[in-house]
Amino acid sequence: MKPRNRFSLAAVTVLACATILLGGCSAVDKVINKGGDTTCGEFNGHTDEKQRSEISKMLKDRKGGEPSNLELSGTQVAVSAYCKTIGKDSDKISRAML
Repeated sequence: MKPRNRFSLAAVTVLACATILLGGCSAVDKVINKGGDTTCGEFNGHTDEKQRSEISKMLKDRKGGEPSNLELSGTQVAVSAYCKTIGKDSDKISRAML
């Protein structure tokens, strides 16, 4: 095989691997951060940072834009109160926003 062909084959292989790896990251992030589909049981077990991430995604999905810090904090408190009082572990956190 000529050196040029080897280089081309190597370049194609590297690009294919990068595409697969980067494409996988996006899918993994969607699975990990379910936004409003997160259950109360999952939400209660998350760190404060992860809870804010879930709330942020839920608000972005609902409104299409980046939520303000005040909206994010207020929603986090409301969802947390819902999940710790009347919400069941299987309830989605989006139910707190009715």
